[in-house]
Amino acid sequence: MLPHQRRDKILELLKEDGSAKVADLARIFRVTEVTIRQDLDKLEKEGLIVKEHGGAYLKNVEDQVRNFTLIHQENLDKKALIAAKCLEYIESGDTIILDSGSTTTEIAKQLSGLKNLTVITNALNIALMLGAEPGIEVIVTGGEFKPPTLSLTGQKAADFFKGLNVQKLFLATAGISLKSGLTYPSISDLVVKKAMIDAAEITYLVADSTKMGKSALASLGALSLIDFIITDPGIEEKHKAVFREHEIELIIATADNENP
Repeated sequence: MLPHQRRDKILELLKEDGSAKVADLARIFRVTEVTIRQDLDKLEKEGLIVKEHGGAYLKNVEDQVRNFTLIHQENLDKKALIAAKCLEYIESGDTIILDSGSTTTEIAKQLSGLKNLTVITNALNIALMLGAEPGIEVIVTGGEFKPPTLSLTGQKAADFFKGLNVQKLFLATAGISLKSGLTYPSISDLVVKKAMIDAAEITYLVADSTKMGKSALASLGALSLIDFIITDPGIEEKHKAVFREHEIELIIATADNENP
């Protein structure tokens, strides 16, 4: 991995976890602590992070938590379109898992008014959003708090799903590729995502077209882990072909006046 690629991955990790220790980063990227400190120096000079003794944290993360806003707010038009399509697969009486993330947050926004629905989530913003809905029961996992994503992660969050059997999971991802499969910026999330998949009868991966062909730091596993992918019309033909080859059903969300 080239230095600029490593710095990009470090920044992705900080945007996901909020902070990191030099020693942990050195182990993850298999370089010396001196090299990591040099990377952090450069990222700090670019105004992206703040260094502290033994590590670094994401700039402005405290304000984002206080305002309860998510870091990843790109392509919200695509994500809202995907969310509207997801509602076609959610029925009264369902128990569903909503993963943390900006696309799943858009799904939560559109659940208002549904009755007799149970939502299990590791996202605190989703829990607060749906907690006042009279027809929706909200169940929140335990786990370690990640400020930028307002989510709970780690083994305790994963353990929550042991023994559960739910109808549907709406799973987020940072990147999807043929080589790496489903990928995420944070290693601590992998056990949680896998536990969610194991607990669900059907897994819908919700990912806008900009995620296709991209790889984040940590790989969860092959595309065969999921049953359906719900995305927007921006998906390229080469990526459609990959999903067909792996016998994964592709669902393209379109506006009412468009054809998929």
